[in-house]
Amino acid sequence: MKIKFMPIALSLVLLVSGCKDYYETKSDPVVYGDTYFNASIHTDKAYYKPGETIYFTLKEKPASNVKVRYSYLGRTIQEENLSSNSWNWTAPPDDYRGYMVDIYEVTEGKEKIYHSIAVDVSSDWKKFPRYGFLSSYGNLSGNIIESNINNLNRYHINGVQFYDWMYDHHRPLAGTVDKPESSWPDLMGRTNYLSTVKGYIDAAHGKGMKAMFYNLAFGALSNAAADGVKEEWYLFKDANHSQKDRHSLDPPFRSSIYLTNPGDPAWQNYLKSRNSDVYAVLDFDGYHIDQLGDRGTVYNYNGEVVKLDEAYGSFIASMKQANQDKRLLMNAVSQYGQQRSIAKSAVDFLYTEVWNESRTFDQLASVIKDNNSYSDQTKATVLAAYMNYAKSNNTGFVNLPGILLTDAVIFSFGGAHLELGEHYLANEYFPNSNLQMKSETKRNLMYYYDFLVAYQNLLRDGGVFSSIDVTSADGKLSFQGWPASQGKVAVIGKRFANRDLVHLINFTDANSMEWRDTNGTQKEPKQVENAQIKITASKAVVKVWFASPDINGGVAQPLSFKQSGGEVTLSIPSLKYWDMVVLEY
Repeated sequence: MKIKFMPIALSLVLLVSGCKDYYETKSDPVVYGDTYFNASIHTDKAYYKPGETIYFTLKEKPASNVKVRYSYLGRTIQEENLSSNSWNWTAPPDDYRGYMVDIYEVTEGKEKIYHSIAVDVSSDWKKFPRYGFLSSYGNLSGNIIESNINNLNRYHINGVQFYDWMYDHHRPLAGTVDKPESSWPDLMGRTNYLSTVKGYIDAAHGKGMKAMFYNLAFGALSNAAADGVKEEWYLFKDANHSQKDRHSLDPPFRSSIYLTNPGDPAWQNYLKSRNSDVYAVLDFDGYHIDQLGDRGTVYNYNGEVVKLDEAYGSFIASMKQANQDKRLLMNAVSQYGQQRSIAKSAVDFLYTEVWNESRTFDQLASVIKDNNSYSDQTKATVLAAYMNYAKSNNTGFVNLPGILLTDAVIFSFGGAHLELGEHYLANEYFPNSNLQMKSETKRNLMYYYDFLVAYQNLLRDGGVFSSIDVTSADGKLSFQGWPASQGKVAVIGKRFANRDLVHLINFTDANSMEWRDTNGTQKEPKQVENAQIKITASKAVVKVWFASPDINGGVAQPLSFKQSGGEVTLSIPSLKYWDMVVLEY
């Protein structure tokens, strides 16, 4: 969503690479210190096709007695000795699978896990999208571009939104196809460089990521008439076409944004031509379409009411018809237009920008569940959900407990979170890099994204959300079925043909049940060890296993259990933010 207002002073810190992890020099005062993080294990791509070679790299050479283990949903499928800090593995032939890979050794009969990383084997990103962003295109070196993309790759980001890369909304390419400009001012007056945009696209493609260019569906600046935009194409606030609908912006923005009618075939044809210019110069994979939510009653030039939520369907169809090999996404701001026209259109997955109509954790989860319903369970969801929003008006650090609780809810309900770019995303104006991530935040988010990938076939691939009862056997924890309640551990059950999945999300110490944690004050939960619990089981259980992004990098471990009738008793090793228990039948 384009900026509703300018929430930060002109002196906001627009750090180009506030989120970059590694490949940095020790002279960088931002990275070395609170924010420095150097991941210990990497893969060469964000995701792989079945049968493709996967290359792994360890930061340090492993000890001589360690092994590498490849697992699928808690079961070891291959294991081998590891003597080098680089090796490869052939992706299994099954499509759309997530795997956990860990490095371990057995000492005195106990496993010690040193490193772990997930692998996504998928022929297309849209099944399990993990969306990141870019927002600054100054005259960047190749090393900085590579560093930022390498960082996103470690979190398995498989698609990137290029926010505000363009020149004018109605004319995104600066110059012509034959003579594109080497640099141009964006809407705020920052200078963007063609070499940087191209460099980012190439670097993203090198990791297998999709590169999506951002633009509104209906934006025109004050100079649009000179570029051929007709008065008859605009939206108006009155039936007499005397007042154009506009998104007002003050200096330093070059212009307010005047809204055209996305359902007007003439406007569609105009923008398709402009997009073709973009594709002729820049190797983008597709178009990330933005909107501005519910605009109230708006009219076309002839005084007819325009139903924007319906018009988006024809706009998407027209964009797809013009460039059938290119991908499309569309932002449903506060779900506007999602059910009526976007969900069943030619978009790769559903993207919702969440605002105050969905304040609570329960309401946030409902957005994902609604999207599943709107698309007949055929499309995944990514949420643009800005954490620590009020705090982003000033410089500082994001609050880890708020982020992990929110991601636990989003991921457990099968969604993904747009939050990672050159910096952490805490504001709808993506270049706002006021809030940085400390090394602890980067490390924990890495584990969470590994978890999202390794168990994607449970988290995002079928199953039916069901009520599964969990109770305490020793009084250490207090449970309640979803929706979550403050002071309780929330239980989210999901049923498959041959297993039950139980998510435990710890709100015991939460001081708010609003996911945004707008001021960055959400409390860190106390960790509870070896809690005895009872779970209702629908059949005879043959195996129970446990995994948590908060323990051992998300590597699964079997649990001993006892079953009496329809009740299974077991001990969970620990609970901090989020645990997952799986009952196999």
